[in-house]
Amino acid sequence: MSRRHRAERREINPDPKFNDLILSKFMNSIMLDGKKSVAERIVYGALDCVEEKMKGEPLPLFHAALQNIAPEIEVRSRRVGGATYQVPVEVRAERRQALSIRWLISAARKRSETTMVNRLSCEIMDAANGRGSAVKKREDTHRMADANKAFSHYRW
Repeated sequence: MSRRHRAERREINPDPKFNDLILSKFMNSIMLDGKKSVAERIVYGALDCVEEKMKGEPLPLFHAALQNIAPEIEVRSRRVGGATYQVPVEVRAERRQALSIRWLISAARKRSETTMVNRLSCEIMDAANGRGSAVKKREDTHRMADANKAFSHYRW
């Protein structure tokens, strides 16, 4: 990370099908080795599968899933006088979104379904209903922050 100035934010284009910026960021995070068309096929296939199973619009369900995963508070390591404390801090909006996208993708990749489309669709539906391993990750993060509430005065 540069000490001179903050890195400027890159402009991101919305996805072609739903015209949604967050979905485009999600696709870029799914993408491996620069294969955008494969990532698009996975995401759009998963959303079609969600639409089939839930009999409704998939995009609001996707946003609800990300909202259920996004953490409000997390712990950061803070070194004070030779000891390292886990200090609970609030999460900025951009980081909340990035963490929820990252956690959803990693939880989907760890699932046991056959294809990535099935894994992702099932994880999106689970997260929208408030269960699944991505939601569990958020609960664990909140529990850790709650356990270390005594060190909140070290916040910077």
